Amino acid sequence: MSAISLYAKASPDFEQKLAASLALLKSAAAQYSPLTQASSLGCEDMVVTHLMHEAGLDKTSASIFVLDTGMLHLETVALIERIETRYPSFKVDVYRPDADAASNFVEENGEQAMYKSLRLRKQCCHIRKMEPLERALAGKKGWLTGLRREQSNARAEVPDVEMQTVQDGGQTVERAKINPVANWTLGDIWHYISINAIPYNPLHDQFFPSIGCAPCTRAVTLGEDFRSGRWWWESESAKECGLHVAADGTHEAQEPAAFEPLSSIIPIREINA
Repeated sequence: MSAISLYAKASPDFEQKLAASLALLKSAAAQYSPLTQASSLGCEDMVVTHLMHEAGLDKTSASIFVLDTGMLHLETVALIERIETRYPSFKVDVYRPDADAASNFVEENGEQAMYKSLRLRKQCCHIRKMEPLERALAGKKGWLTGLRREQSNARAEVPDVEMQTVQDGGQTVERAKINPVANWTLGDIWHYISINAIPYNPLHDQFFPSIGCAPCTRAVTLGEDFRSGRWWWESESAKECGLHVAADGTHEAQEPAAFEPLSSIIPIREINA
């Protein structure tokens, strides 16, 4: 059973949502240039990339980047080439962690450090995601995400546009975070993928609704929420890597009492650090 056959079901007001998303993208490109999309290569971000294309955005008005953590599934990485083939007006910029920092972290803490404590997991996320993100966003006035309010309690109040005060090049600046599918349902996402034949990660067909690094992602079972397969050994409030956590520490969580090793839940392939 494919994710499309399982999930694709548009909301009654889908056409209005689509029109609003396209209008928001056009407005964002006009107001917040240079604009970039932070693509996780998940289903929502593949939809945002197609929306950018439909809105008439191209490499002159916006860019796309991916954070290749060095621990992504092969199926995820393969989407980069598929994006550039499908949307030749865009080139995907790939940002990777500092090789020495990643190697030293594994050497000091082991390949399964993320399961040992919340502190180590967040340190891993910082090396592989947060530091590369800072480089990717340098000089950008706005960035696009695939966040949806339906995804989790922590994202229930995601705005269409959020103005962020950040440090960029030693200066305090305002940067817009634009969420063009914030009010879309999962059914809307897969409906749009279906009617536009948008490429997507085949892991979605294997019950991976939310896909991150291979050691921190598992398939979900019937009745579990969309993000239950991410950092499943941690409490609900901890399930963010830092990319979408407020600067004031909102949603920061306490250390989990225990963790369950990945090998006892779902097997994964070997991934080089």
